[in-house]
This record gives sequence, C-alpha cells and structure tokens, in this order.
Amino acid sequence: MSHTDESGGASVGLDFESLVEQYYRSLYQFAFSLTQSESDACDLTQQTFYIWATKGHQLRDFSKVKTWLFTTLHREFLEHRRKETRFPHYELSQVHCELPQISPARINQLDSGHVLHALAQVDEVYQAPVALFYLEERSYKEIAEVLQVPMGP
Repeated sequence: MSHTDESGGASVGLDFESLVEQYYRSLYQFAFSLTQSESDACDLTQQTFYIWATKGHQLRDFSKVKTWLFTTLHREFLEHRRKETRFPHYELSQVHCELPQISPARINQLDSGHVLHALAQVDEVYQAPVALFYLEERSYKEIAEVLQVPMGP
C-alpha cells in the first residue's frame, strides 16, 4: 500500500512491508514493556499491523504514522486489559472446586429431552431405526432383526 503526500509525491516507506520493517521492532518492544509476555507482545504487535492494514488508509497526515501505530497498540492493550478484568481467564484446575457437580446420568437425562424432541421431527418410518441406532447403540444387523426388516442393499 503506497500513499501520496499533499504535494502529490509518493511518501517514502509507507507500503505495508516497509512499514512493518521500519516499526515492528519498536512496536514489539513497547508491547512487551506493557504486557511482560512475549506471546502477548507478538499478538498485540500483529493486531496493530492488522488494524493499519484495514484502517491505515484513513490517516490523512502520513508523517504521523509512527504516532498512529503506537497509539493504536496502546489502545488495543487497554481494551484487552478491560476484557481481562471483566472476563478473567482461569485454568480448570484452579476452579475445579467451584464447578457444579453434575452426574453423567443427570447430563444424559438433560440431553434426552432434546433428543426425543428432535426424534419426533424425523419421519415416522425412520424413528425406530434412528432411536435404536443412536439411543440404544444397536448395530445395523441388530436393528434389522428387531424391526424384522432386511438389512438393505
């Protein structure tokens, strides 16, 4: 992506690759100073360049590209922080004791209501074979014997 300045001449270094080459390292270092994590800093830097790729054309004064990139990175960092605060991430092992204890039988009972409702939507001719296959876990041969029908072609 190349842009022109107000005098009509091409701005130096504003194609995407040049922009990345010129600012990646300093943006990454800034992101790392904020996040203290290599992977988060990489993600934040990549997100900043993605935003540039989608919205950079809106910048009117291309002498302010560096400021725009750093401001965008900082805003993305703050947005990510707000989301983390509102919706914290926990490892399952950290909150295992807080999870409700639901028995497998109860889960099956809850699912069976949905299954029976869905089964009622199936054409009557197919309800018995579908129920035997999915609910009773019968083989095709057993289903044919139970329903006294041939196995098929």
